[in-house]
Amino acid sequence: MISLQNVSLQRGTKPLLVAAGLRVQQGQKVGLIGPNGSGKSSLFQLLQGRLHHDSGDCSVPQQWRIAHMAQEIGASDATALDFVLDGDMQLRRLERRIAAGDDDGADLAALYAQMEDIQGYAAPARAQQLLNGLGFLPAEAHRAVADFSGGWRIRLNLAQALMCPSDLLLLDEPTNHLDLDATVWLEQWLQRYQGTLLIISHDREFLDNVVNHIVSVEQQQLVSYPGNYSAFERQRAERLAQQQAVFEKQQQRIADIENFVRRFRAKASKARQAQSRLKELQRMEQIAPAHIDSPFNFSIPNAEKISNPLLSLVDADIGYGHDDGGRRVLERINLSIVPDTRIGLLGPNGAGKSTLIKTLAAHLPTLAGDRIAGEHLHIGYFAQHQLQALDLGASAALHLQRLSPRTREQAIRTYLGSFGFLGDRAFETIRHFSGGEKARLALALICWQKPNLLLLDEPTNHLDLEMRHALTLALQTFAGAVIVVSHDRHLLRNCADEFMLVDAGSLEPFTGDLADYERWLAQRQTRRQRPEATPAAAATESAGTDRRRQRQQAAARRQALQPLAQAVKRLERDMEKITRRLAALEQKLADPAIYQTDQSHNPQLRDWLKEQTQLRQELAQLEENWLASSEELEQKQAAT
Repeated sequence: MISLQNVSLQRGTKPLLVAAGLRVQQGQKVGLIGPNGSGKSSLFQLLQGRLHHDSGDCSVPQQWRIAHMAQEIGASDATALDFVLDGDMQLRRLERRIAAGDDDGADLAALYAQMEDIQGYAAPARAQQLLNGLGFLPAEAHRAVADFSGGWRIRLNLAQALMCPSDLLLLDEPTNHLDLDATVWLEQWLQRYQGTLLIISHDREFLDNVVNHIVSVEQQQLVSYPGNYSAFERQRAERLAQQQAVFEKQQQRIADIENFVRRFRAKASKARQAQSRLKELQRMEQIAPAHIDSPFNFSIPNAEKISNPLLSLVDADIGYGHDDGGRRVLERINLSIVPDTRIGLLGPNGAGKSTLIKTLAAHLPTLAGDRIAGEHLHIGYFAQHQLQALDLGASAALHLQRLSPRTREQAIRTYLGSFGFLGDRAFETIRHFSGGEKARLALALICWQKPNLLLLDEPTNHLDLEMRHALTLALQTFAGAVIVVSHDRHLLRNCADEFMLVDAGSLEPFTGDLADYERWLAQRQTRRQRPEATPAAAATESAGTDRRRQRQQAAARRQALQPLAQAVKRLERDMEKITRRLAALEQKLADPAIYQTDQSHNPQLRDWLKEQTQLRQELAQLEENWLASSEELEQKQAAT
C-alpha cells in the first residue's frame, strides 16, 4: 500500500502540498487530476524517490518494482525494438551474463531457467506487439531511436515503461502524443494490467475506461473519490453544493456575530456576551467557498461575412512533393464545407488525416484536382506543432498586439483573462510557460482572428480538464464550420455532427458512432494479424460472403438515413443553445433590483422581456420540429 501522511511538498517558493494525506491500495487503478502546475508530476517524483518531501511521511513498499514513463528521450543509436526491450532490466541482466560466458554449466543452466521463468525468449515478440499497438509500422522496429521525431520518441518511452515488469506503474499524460486508435489500444492494455496504476491524464473518457479511483489535487490537498471520472464529477458536485450551503450558513452566522459585537461591545451589560461571540468567531473553522466555475470562460467569435460553401476539394489528390509528381496519400477527394459543417476525422495512424487538414489550410498544395476557397473564407488552423510557432521572447499580450496594434490594453487583458492569463501573467514572456499555457495561448490567437472555419489537429494536447471542457463549450456555440482530428472522444462526441473515415487512400463518410469505430479498429487489427487464407479458410470465407453482403446493405441503409439523423442532431444543438441563452436571461430577470424602477422607463427590462418571449417561441418551434424529425427517423429505422 502507498501511504502519505501529513506530507508537505514545495518547489521553489510555491507550496504544492500542505499536510496532505493519501492511501492507495495494491491493485487499484488511480487517476490523478488537477490543474497544470498543481504538483501531479512532482508527486510522481516523490513516489519514485527522486524528490524528497519537506515534512510528513511517504511510504511505498520497498519490494515493489516501479515502472514510469519518461517525458524526454535523447538521441540514441539503439533500434526502437532494443530501446523497448531495455525496459525489462532483469531480462537485460540475464542476457549480459549468458553472453559473457563466465558461468559454469550449473550456473548457466540456472540462468537459462530464469530466462524461461520470465518468458525472456518471447520478449522480442512482446516488444513488437507494444510497438504495433502504439502505431509503429513493423519495419520501424529496426530504425534508430534518433531517427524518430519527438512525439514518436515519447511513444517509445511509453512502450519501454509498459515492457518493464512492475508492481507500480506511473504514467504521466500517456495519451498526449497518441492518436485515437493507439489510445484505444492503450486503454485495453491497461485494463488487463495486474499491478497498481497511477496515471495523470486530462482525457476524461480515457480515465472513465481505465481507472477505479480518482485523486484530485484541490487547494494543496489530495482528495480521493471512488469510481471513475464521471463518478468523481457527480461526487464533487454534491460535495461542493453541500460545502456551499454550509459556507453560506456560516457567513450568515458570522454576520450576525459581527453585528452583535458592533451594537453591544460598548455596553457594559453586554460586554461579556460580545466577548464570547468574538471567541466563537475566532474558533469557527473558516470554510472556503466552493469554486465550481471553471477559470476559463471564452467564446469563439465568427467572421462577419461568410461564404457558402466556405471551401471545396474537387477530385483532389493529396500528398507531398508536388514538383516531382508527389507521393499521393489520398486520391480523388471530393469535399464541400458549408457554414454548419461539423466533421470529426477518423482513421488509423498514418492514413492521412493531418495531410488532409494541411491541404484544407493551404499549407500543402493539391497534387491534382482543385481546392476552391470561398470569397469570405477565414481559416483558424491549429496544427499539432502549433506551439513551436510561438515567439518565446514575447508575452501573450504582445502576440495579440501584433495581430491588432490598435486594440486597447484593457481589452487585451480582459480577453486573455478568459483563457486563464490573469493580471501580469499576460505580460510575462512565454519562454517559461508550460505546454498547457502555450496551447491555451495558441487557441486564444486563433479565436481572436474571428475564423469561420476551424481546422483543429489534436487541439487538446497539453490542455487540462477544465480547459478541455471550456473548449468543448466554445466549439458547441461557435457559428462557423469545424473539422477536427482528436483522440479526445468526449470532444469528438460533443462537437462533431458527422464522422468521416480516412483510410486506404480515400475519404468516406463513417455511418457509425465512436463505439462502432473502435470495433472497426479491432476488426482491422485482427485482419492484419490473420495469416493468409488456406483453401479450407477460403471456403469458410465464402460461407461468410452473404453475411458481409448483409452488413454492407445495412450500412447503405444507415447511410441513406444519415441526412435525417444529422438534421435531428442540428435541432438538438439549436435547442441546447437557446435553452442556455434562455436560462441566462431568466437569471437576469430574477434579480429584484431591475424592478425597483418604473418599468416604463427601463428599456433594458423591456428588451429582456421581449427577447424572453421570442426565445420561448423559437424553442417551442424547434421542439416541435425535433419531435417530428425524431419520429420520422425512428419509423425509417424500424422499417430497415
